[in-house]
Amino acid sequence: MPTPSASSTDAAKPAAGGGGGVQSLERAFDLLERMADAGGEVGLSELSVSSGLPLPTIHRLMRTLVSCGYVRQQPNRRYALGPRLIRLGESASRLLGTWARPYLARLVEETGETANMALLDGDEIVYVAQVPSKHSMRMFTEVGRRVLPHSTGVGKALLAGFPPDEVRSLLARTGMPAATEKTLTTPDGFLAALEDVRRLGYAVDDNEQEIGVRCLAVSVPDSPTAAAISISGPAGRVTEEATEKIVPVLKQVAIELSAALASSGSPSH
Repeated sequence: MPTPSASSTDAAKPAAGGGGGVQSLERAFDLLERMADAGGEVGLSELSVSSGLPLPTIHRLMRTLVSCGYVRQQPNRRYALGPRLIRLGESASRLLGTWARPYLARLVEETGETANMALLDGDEIVYVAQVPSKHSMRMFTEVGRRVLPHSTGVGKALLAGFPPDEVRSLLARTGMPAATEKTLTTPDGFLAALEDVRRLGYAVDDNEQEIGVRCLAVSVPDSPTAAAISISGPAGRVTEEATEKIVPVLKQVAIELSAALASSGSPSH
């Protein structure tokens, strides 16, 4: 059996694309992403089919990832994402919120309302950044707060890109408790709302999470992880007329944030 250090031979090889990357590193991260796409647990043969890599190569890389704690082997011999990834993910989420703050601040400047950024984490929405409105009456959501997607604008914006059967499965796992009398509580009703999101290009939470509060949200296109930004404010200010002015700003800021996140992953030289 090769030991984890056996991968050092191909670790020294540059990537086939000639970009100066380290091939074994690129392959290891590719396998982690494929595992995530498959729900977090896979067998070696599945990874071999999806990646096109030979089984011995995958086995060597997985042994290294297991020894580092980034992957663990299940009793059924399948491999699952490991607990050490949680710390990396939490740190990355905090940084994502930090990078987003200037863009959220611009949203507040241009709309006057509280701006938020949220991610889809498993079956829940987690808020990773917020810049509050300067109005004395303003909305406040604690960074780190977790909510169910069906009652939020950001949840609708994020799930609008998912196939209906995946959305139904998620709703079956979470349930659809009513936060207010206006919360959508049936899968069919929620899927119809997602159709509206796709048609309009933005999502609305109209008193569905909290009575008296309206929220407008859009997804961040091509984000490295499913992300959305939103503004929230009193229903008396976030009117239909205000929506027509706010949505174009939301969409523009989402595009600029997407470009910033893409460029932050590029080599600096």
